[in-house]
Amino acid sequence: MAEIQEGGGGGGGKHQKKRAKKSSTRIDMTPMVDLAFLLLTFFILTSTFAKSKATDLSFPAKPKDDQPISKDKANGITILLGENNKVYWYPGALTPDKVLTKADYSSSKDGLRAVFSIGNKKVYDKMQNLKADAKKWTYKDDAVFDSIYKYKSKEIKGGEDALVVIVKADDKASYKNVIDVVDELNISEIGKFVIVDMTPEEKAKLDALK
Repeated sequence: MAEIQEGGGGGGGKHQKKRAKKSSTRIDMTPMVDLAFLLLTFFILTSTFAKSKATDLSFPAKPKDDQPISKDKANGITILLGENNKVYWYPGALTPDKVLTKADYSSSKDGLRAVFSIGNKKVYDKMQNLKADAKKWTYKDDAVFDSIYKYKSKEIKGGEDALVVIVKADDKASYKNVIDVVDELNISEIGKFVIVDMTPEEKAKLDALK
């Protein structure tokens, strides 16, 4: 609240002119400080903080004890990352006569996106259909919508016809290249992928191409 403090006026004698009384204004800032704290508390309680982003990985079901594990699946490829933005890939398991195919990070026919789109076409088409159907859903609760969409997309990306990608980088590959590969994987709707260390055999084949 504002208060006005009056000072003493002039003129003490009978024949002296009376001077106007001087006044000073003092503003009490206490209510304004209280209001500021109330507004701050209101905005903290009503604000939506940024949600942490994570990549969902879908893994195939564990095989039965009597079911043999194939080391050269047709729907599996390995990506090798080297220095100077070099990237190669090969299908299935690595054998002595396996030839590494050169690729790049562009969207051309020789890029990783083209490689992923060919092997993961069925899953990609199913995801596009799911996105089209999701636009027609009438769930009022966003949490329910997100939960159902996440469940259905994880089921599609983890299916038997989904492409399995193994990403391996040597010690000279850049962190940016790894992020670029993950971006291409997400664009191609690939949920089955893992990033592991490169084997000595793979590193030897990669070094031989320099």
